[in-house]
Amino acid sequence: MSGPVLPDTGVRIIHVDELKAALERAAEMGARKALEGVGLHDAEAGKDVRDLRELLDAWRSARSTVWRTILKVSTTAALVALGAGLAVKLKIGG
Repeated sequence: MSGPVLPDTGVRIIHVDELKAALERAAEMGARKALEGVGLHDAEAGKDVRDLRELLDAWRSARSTVWRTILKVSTTAALVALGAGLAVKLKIGG
């Protein structure tokens, strides 16, 4: 279904539908190659992506918990130090 060849150039004129089909095939081949390159080309790919998302969510949650814990421990330590300093200053407890 290819069209005529332009003289002196060797360029073949093709119909827009033929070009679209060729581009679609090329895009699909490129996507398959890219997925294969990162190991997501088999039937387990969807499960792998879901597992990675769950792992990332767990990491974010753990990171958030660590920062909250550090903040609580720091605040508690500062208040204990302030209380101890105040007790020494007021000569309380000993």
